[in-house]
Amino acid sequence: MKKIEKVVRNGSHVLTRPPGGQGLYDPAFEHDACGVGFLANIKGRKSHAIVKSGLEILVNLDHRGATGAEANTGDGAGILLQVPHKFLKLVTPDAGIALPDAGEYGVGMFYLPQDAAERRACEQLVEQLVVEEGQTVLGWRDLPTDNASLGETARASEPFMRQLFVGRNPRLADDMAFERKLYVIRKRAENAIRYSGKFASGHFFYVSSLSCKTCIYKGMLMPAQVDQYFLDLTHPAMETALALVHSRFSTNTFPSWDRSHPYRYLAHNGEINTLRGNMNWMRARQSMMASDLFGDDVKKIFPIINTDGSDSAMFDNCLELLVLSGRSLPHAMMMMVPEPWTAHESMSDAKKAFYEFHACLMEPWDGPASMVFTDGTHIGASLDRNGLRPSRYYVTSDDLVIMASEAGVLDIPPEKVIQKGRLQPGRMFIIDTEEGRIVADEEIKNRIAGEQPYRQWLDQHLIRIAELPEPPHLPEPDHETVLQRQQAFGYSFEDLRLLMVPMARDGVEATGSMGTDTPLAILSDKPQSLFNYFKQLFAQVTNPPIDCIREEIVTSTETTIGSEKNLLQAQPESCHLIELKSPILTNEEMAKLRHLDQPGYKSITLPILYPVAAGAAGLEQALDALFAAADRAIEDGINILILSDRGLDHDQAAIPALLAVSGLHHHLIRQGTRTRIGLVLESGEPREVHHFALLIGYGVGAVNPYLAFETLDDMIREGMLVGLDHKTACKNFAKAAIKGVVKVISKMGISTIQSYRGAQIFEAVGLDPRLVEKYFTWTPSRIGGADLATLARETELRHRHGFPDRPVDGHTLTVGGQYQWRADGELHLFSPQTVHKLQRAVRDGNYAVFKEYSALVNNQLKQHYTLRGLLDFKAATAIPIDEVESVESILTRFKSGAMSYGSISKEAHEALAIAMNRIGGKSNTGEGGEDPERYVLEANGDSKNSAIKQVASGRFGVTSHYLVNARELQIKMAQGAKPGEGGQLPGAKVYPWIARTRHSTPGVGLISPPPHHDIYSIEDLAELIHDLKNANHHARISVKLVSEVGVGTIAAGVAKAHADVVLISGYDGGTGASPQTSIKHAGIPWELGLAETHQTLVLNNLRSRIAVEADGQLKTGRDVVIAALLGAEEFGFATAPLVSLGCIMMRVCHL
Repeated sequence: MKKIEKVVRNGSHVLTRPPGGQGLYDPAFEHDACGVGFLANIKGRKSHAIVKSGLEILVNLDHRGATGAEANTGDGAGILLQVPHKFLKLVTPDAGIALPDAGEYGVGMFYLPQDAAERRACEQLVEQLVVEEGQTVLGWRDLPTDNASLGETARASEPFMRQLFVGRNPRLADDMAFERKLYVIRKRAENAIRYSGKFASGHFFYVSSLSCKTCIYKGMLMPAQVDQYFLDLTHPAMETALALVHSRFSTNTFPSWDRSHPYRYLAHNGEINTLRGNMNWMRARQSMMASDLFGDDVKKIFPIINTDGSDSAMFDNCLELLVLSGRSLPHAMMMMVPEPWTAHESMSDAKKAFYEFHACLMEPWDGPASMVFTDGTHIGASLDRNGLRPSRYYVTSDDLVIMASEAGVLDIPPEKVIQKGRLQPGRMFIIDTEEGRIVADEEIKNRIAGEQPYRQWLDQHLIRIAELPEPPHLPEPDHETVLQRQQAFGYSFEDLRLLMVPMARDGVEATGSMGTDTPLAILSDKPQSLFNYFKQLFAQVTNPPIDCIREEIVTSTETTIGSEKNLLQAQPESCHLIELKSPILTNEEMAKLRHLDQPGYKSITLPILYPVAAGAAGLEQALDALFAAADRAIEDGINILILSDRGLDHDQAAIPALLAVSGLHHHLIRQGTRTRIGLVLESGEPREVHHFALLIGYGVGAVNPYLAFETLDDMIREGMLVGLDHKTACKNFAKAAIKGVVKVISKMGISTIQSYRGAQIFEAVGLDPRLVEKYFTWTPSRIGGADLATLARETELRHRHGFPDRPVDGHTLTVGGQYQWRADGELHLFSPQTVHKLQRAVRDGNYAVFKEYSALVNNQLKQHYTLRGLLDFKAATAIPIDEVESVESILTRFKSGAMSYGSISKEAHEALAIAMNRIGGKSNTGEGGEDPERYVLEANGDSKNSAIKQVASGRFGVTSHYLVNARELQIKMAQGAKPGEGGQLPGAKVYPWIARTRHSTPGVGLISPPPHHDIYSIEDLAELIHDLKNANHHARISVKLVSEVGVGTIAAGVAKAHADVVLISGYDGGTGASPQTSIKHAGIPWELGLAETHQTLVLNNLRSRIAVEADGQLKTGRDVVIAALLGAEEFGFATAPLVSLGCIMMRVCHL
């Protein structure tokens, strides 16, 4: 754990650098969203007016940025300009520098340590590198700055600003050759100073820009402070033909001068959701990189991606490489952020061929983003494939183009506007100041798509799996051993009945209700699959989930397997890969890959079995042998590795499929050989959506679930599946699996399977850190636990069920009990006994029976059902009860959960409202609105008016009348049982009286979209909070989030957006209907999210700004006290009140 470095001023602790990971806070999960824009003269005419107008745009985007606990410390702002030669010629003589002609020198904008000795050491090393790279040091200039307007945090971490001038070697052929040399110098300097660990103040060292074309003035500033701080910007000789500006809204308040934008080529408003996978793949590609333009210098620029940067900075790292290695800026942007081309009916074949070819070179950097980019000559903007960030532009009669996150950033007389518009999803907008014109999206993309015969190359080299010859034979299903292998792989009867039947019968993933209250995998007494130790991450607030049903055109399930080629130099053979329509392989497709006999393709099958009696040692040796065998295969020219667990027997058990896949994936990344092979899994273990999502997320290219297919055949023979043949059942199953995976990736705002592969968007809960570090590298994990020995023991327990040492009557699968309570199944917090005790206690008003109920639940907790069950209270001296907060006061902190009218009956909904109003608590409408008749007091004084009115993505029932009758307005960003998805009410439940309340049509099903379509970023949320406060001045504004790693940083952003309450919901909350994948595997316990939120808010000095609430399977007073100790001051209950009203937890509400 890193120590926080502090300075003391006026008795207060001020951070001088961002803190490292500590407690549950991890800086890797910081987010930012921003205001971005540019101004350019189309004809390339330079003026100081463009600098002034650019700064005015920046100030007018001030509401898109943010401040933290200090009103005068911003999250970051800056401006990118063309190198101001005229200005520099005037001021450099004062520093003893004689500048050559424009373009014959480069300008570096350096952040340096405040310590003079350290600073000089950095400068000397940079000068040495300049000389080693054959260029000339012209001199340094102190950058005039004025920090009088800066807040204490910004000043405490302020670097020393200097400019370096580098003379160009006359032997360099052109400007781009010089740019490449400056890039090499910068990369070498960063590696030698910032990342070497040899400089105590190395973290201060940062190069905003080092270029002969552009320079960047930026820092931890508010927009209005930029020209106050950088005095150069006010000089009338400071001229440019283009200005790119950016104002940052971060979810933290930590000092981060270097995370301000613009970057060297890019400013960005949005999120890159696939970042971890992009980073992994870029690292893996380095070993194959070669460039005629860089020559031997290419080895000096590694690593390409600086992993301490933001997602925008890493995107810029990749973009910079692609441009400097010879591609045009628009070409590189088309590679990194492609349009949705696979299902685009009107796109030209040439453009489709371009995208298909480049998909063989690299995966998209996927996520909602508005990108503004420039190389100093061209400046432009593009939107992601979903168009989930706004970008609007104006063209004026005096040759100006203004583009920004919103309209109105400059006051332009209407008569001067000759064109205006907004960017479309996946579209690009370019100004070429050399040619003096705007280049339309179609023109530039058609030109780039026509530069090479991409369709011809694809026809020659890309092979579709359907085109491969039929295999000589298929493995015959072994029906005699299906049950035995099912037992060995941990199948249960519940898996077949509740999960696989709807997948095979209907082609959809299974749904369930009422949440989950079973133990975490690490706390269960039953042997658990390794898959169950991982929880899915999802998008909330800072980036939106996408609607994979309504926005199907932007999604893609296609992927490729094989050996990638050199990213930096595209050749016809770069697309020599096998294309798959889906990563779920049938047995026939699997056999085709096994018997590959095509030029340039060689496959090999590597067994993933180990001697089960050898335990952890045998498992580890088998993994090491697998890695060594893969290394040898790659050396022998194999480019498709098939990992297979066929052939298990009494002595040989299957290595957990996820362990084999992820372990090998990361081993090959470390070896630098991952992109040389395609990874295919043939396994009997995967059988549900979560399994397939994990395997793809950890790097597998394709999966053949052979035992799942054999199981379907057996289910048909046994009458569990009727009216289906085997082929149809398998087709439906594969369809449901891939649709489920697409829904999982869409919850994270990702559109393509190709981008999701290797993205590792999961958190491990209950795995040993050493296991995670070696086999699941870079996976967040805050709760330790199972190591290889545990995994080997659980594997052995399952294996021995199928292959016992002595024959037993094992002709049936285990009952399961994960999804519904069973006497011999998994444990549940709400068992028949606890349901009975609670209902008897509340019906009779019997506190003694309630204590029995509490003892039952608390005893279950101590048997380690939940994380809070692992905690115990420290011994302390008791205080008199009259010193404790009164019962009446505590009850005001209690709330009932958000359950919509329609998902529960009118009687239940009103009973909750009356009860909570009687005790002084608050009930919640849920997202279904509320009948206005309930706003009137009853004759006996009771009120049916819910104090909390929820505003969800569907806005059902949300009217002005609804809003003004609330004491609290809750913005539902996510729901514990199905984060990243919208609520759903089947048409059969939309009765006329429900429809009237929701302002909808009776009998028509209602589905809330996964995102709020007016909230695509943190600043959009701030706007809705502002609007709701104006709609009801007396109501508190609450934001509902779901617990996941990084939720604390999102909560900090919510606090900065001026919400009054943030609710952290656990993953185990109830639901009327949700996919079983989401109920069981999305999100994490509230204990982790709550503690992280409290710690992060305290670190950011924001805790006093906002109240924190927790909910999710709170059942007893002990739960409340634990939540309070972890940081909550308000508490929500939902399932327990429903049980109190008579629910008997059949868990079939969705039927």
